[in-house]
Amino acid sequence: MTGKRLPRRHGRAVRLWLLAAGLCLAGLDARAAGPDAGPDASAIRFGILPIGSAAESREQWRPLLADLASRLEHPVSTVSVSSYAGLSNAISGQRVDIAFVSGRLAIEAVTRQHMQVVAQFVRNDGVAGNVAMLIVRDGGPIRSLDDLLAQPGRWRYGRGEPMSVTGYVAPEAEVFAPRGLNSDTFFARVSVANHQNNALAVVNREVDVASSNNPDLDLFGRNFPREAAQIKVIWRSRLIPSGVLIVREGMAEPLRSQLIAFMRGYGKAPGAAGERERQNLARIPDLAGFAPADDQVLRPFIEMEFTLLRQQARNGRWVSEQAKRARLAQIERDYRTALRRLQGG
Repeated sequence: MTGKRLPRRHGRAVRLWLLAAGLCLAGLDARAAGPDAGPDASAIRFGILPIGSAAESREQWRPLLADLASRLEHPVSTVSVSSYAGLSNAISGQRVDIAFVSGRLAIEAVTRQHMQVVAQFVRNDGVAGNVAMLIVRDGGPIRSLDDLLAQPGRWRYGRGEPMSVTGYVAPEAEVFAPRGLNSDTFFARVSVANHQNNALAVVNREVDVASSNNPDLDLFGRNFPREAAQIKVIWRSRLIPSGVLIVREGMAEPLRSQLIAFMRGYGKAPGAAGERERQNLARIPDLAGFAPADDQVLRPFIEMEFTLLRQQARNGRWVSEQAKRARLAQIERDYRTALRRLQGG
């Protein structure tokens, strides 16, 4: 590994590649998954949470969705977006029938947007989840988490959106909040971007530290090995459960049941057909298949979410002790309500 500065032209080339891959990020991009199918109002609308960029993620999912359209003899369109908020808005507006989402976005969808968990991702290494990370430039001034925490107000931080578990919730819940800190006030400057752009910003010295996770860092390493060699991980979270597939509750039958059965069974067939499906799954970073699941798999995410909210409330500045107690009581009520909704109550 080396801490040498990237030539400006090289860093610019990488940035242009990332931007080009995401030119369609503004708003929703609906396209037919089948090779000859055109846009269809009756299509199954598949929401894709971007890993890297929306265009890159759509291409990774394209063979699987083409198989889905063929197997069900029904058109499929993609709803690919640039942000968690964009996908949440599409789900809330009932413009998505099925989606790949992370835990925090799934909580929102299940408790407020009439979606249901039907499967959980199975990683190709057999591990039942992902790990959040804080990354820095190797050879830079931050060599460890202690170095980072020892100098409040000095560093620049690149993090994910508030709905990102690995990009925001996990670092906040496990690093900052337990120490009475808030990343928004701890750092000299905070910028928000996806994991790929944040990793590039670390290498280009545009931020001093950034949040990431193992699938996105692996993807960055495959796309940009020279840049990835300059990154050092200074913190890893506990194992975070994998993302999930959610399906709209009001979707018509029997199409809904056929869709769920297809996704749960994809890549599990014997012989050449199953091998071809497994190769399609391998195009999607770290994905080996989908295990049947229900809303209860979201409980660890709810626990993390409300642990963070409680820590932030206890460490916050309040006009009175009464106001603080009222906020903690509201958090507790919201927590109980979220658990009841997972149980169908």
